Amino acid sequence: MEGALLALCNWSTLGVCAALKLPQIHAQLATRSARGISLPSLLLELAGFLVFLRYQCYYGSPLLTYLEYPILIAQDVILLLCVFHFNGNVRQAVPYVAVFVSSWFVLGLQKWIIDLSMRE
Repeated sequence: MEGALLALCNWSTLGVCAALKLPQIHAQLATRSARGISLPSLLLELAGFLVFLRYQCYYGSPLLTYLEYPILIAQDVILLLCVFHFNGNVRQAVPYVAVFVSSWFVLGLQKWIIDLSMRE
């Protein structure tokens, strides 16, 4: 019984997260405007999701404990690209993408160096 309840909670969380940003994305696409979306707030949220996801991956947590975060990150990236597109400055997204991608790999490289040094 407890296992079924836990599975229901896991899947319902994933379902809610899969639809969390869809109304915002739909509203932006329907109005063809980024009005009402705060870019700093969106970037802060995305950074927080990325840090948490990297932390979970770094320490090898089970996938079901953080599976909603890749879903939320994908939706935030789509929302971010819509904001840049409708504001007319898509090229401005390049530095943000570069920072997020490089920080992801730097944290992975740091774990690899620590693991390598522990073996010696």
